Amino acid sequence: MDKQKTLRRIKDIGLLAVIRGSSEALTLKAIDALVVAGVQGIEITFSTPNACSVVKELSKRYNEEILLGMGTITKIEQVSMAIDSGAEFLVSPMFDEELTNAFVVSGLVNMVASFTTSEIFHTYQMGADIIKIFPGRLAGPNYIKDLRGPFPEIPFMPTGGVDKDNVSDWFKVGVVAVGAGSSLCPKELVKNEEFGKITRIAKEFVKIVNAVK
Repeated sequence: MDKQKTLRRIKDIGLLAVIRGSSEALTLKAIDALVVAGVQGIEITFSTPNACSVVKELSKRYNEEILLGMGTITKIEQVSMAIDSGAEFLVSPMFDEELTNAFVVSGLVNMVASFTTSEIFHTYQMGADIIKIFPGRLAGPNYIKDLRGPFPEIPFMPTGGVDKDNVSDWFKVGVVAVGAGSSLCPKELVKNEEFGKITRIAKEFVKIVNAVK
């Protein structure tokens, strides 16, 4: 899948599940539960045990049924690891010039977290495809609304603090997608292997996103 197709698919999907698994086995089961619910965008963080193995298995298991990326990338070497594992997009929780440049050079869709106006503008000028607003709970939808004034061309995606009760507010201010973690896939339910409950939560989340994006 080329970069523009990936960007279009992210916008069409609107929802990326940000997964910080406690183990490889439980992470795979959690993803299965999310996919059954209709979640198509999956971000596996490098903080997940054996994250690259998880991505390789998911890529083989679901192929083009899901859009698969890797996040919490904080080191240059993780970029090539993500690519080799089959990631289709890259996500970082912070801005670093050297890392952002590696993201751009990779040719994959990249999302780089920035927060202040200067940082956002610099990150986008360097070639970031989507600016990740993190933590979203600290910013709130009104922050995105204000940013849209001076930066109407910059695609934004909030992560952290996005849930089914406020997700419509984020799309109303023009975000291209949202990232959701524990509100979409609660860690306690994963730990207790209550995957049916995860599927029910995710189905409701997907329904809301599809109605408002």
